[in-house]
Amino acid sequence: MRFKDVFSIIGPSMIGPSSSHTAGAVRLGRCARQALGASPEEAVIRFYGSFADTYMGHGTDLAITAGIMNYDTDDARIRDSIRLAAEEGIAISFQSELRPGPHPNTATILLRRGVCTVRMTGCSIGGGNIELVGVNGFDVKFTAIYPTLLIYHRDRSGILAEITDIAKHSGINISYMEVDRKSRNGEALTVIESDQPFKPEAIASLGLLPDVREISIIDLTNREEAR
Repeated sequence: MRFKDVFSIIGPSMIGPSSSHTAGAVRLGRCARQALGASPEEAVIRFYGSFADTYMGHGTDLAITAGIMNYDTDDARIRDSIRLAAEEGIAISFQSELRPGPHPNTATILLRRGVCTVRMTGCSIGGGNIELVGVNGFDVKFTAIYPTLLIYHRDRSGILAEITDIAKHSGINISYMEVDRKSRNGEALTVIESDQPFKPEAIASLGLLPDVREISIIDLTNREEAR
């Protein structure tokens, strides 16, 4: 990954001790929470590599829980996040995996609320930066540095042109785009990162496209959403 600026290297404003084990973990949790679109009733977090070895000592369990609560990296409540999650009725469990992940600091987060679930795998790659490498069985990679759309749809001819046409007419400048599908003409996921936040009317237009079944918004740049 190419770092965008010096702040990508030194890390964000954060509650320590480590940009990789805490700030990056917070952001992984926030991505999963925002992909679900609501506070979960249950969270299962699996740690790999260095995360699995040191998550309690480095506070990674607190950090990723804080992200699931939608706290930002510098929120003082990070230290009490597990207790606060329990008070909200969120059942959280942690597991350590012996097999290696795609990066030494990798976590898979499974969130459930009612019949809705999100399964997201991501890596904390340094300086508080993250890379998501899997969402709900789709092999997609994105950083969530910019506002991000997850568009679940059926794979068919012309649908990507329709998506990008709406983006064009809505003033969305696509900075990154990736698509994965489970089978030909089967379920697919398109990921779009944009230089600016997505307007509600653009989301509404995308949702009206034939064969689009669900849209999730991840926007770590919006501090107003971090409560």
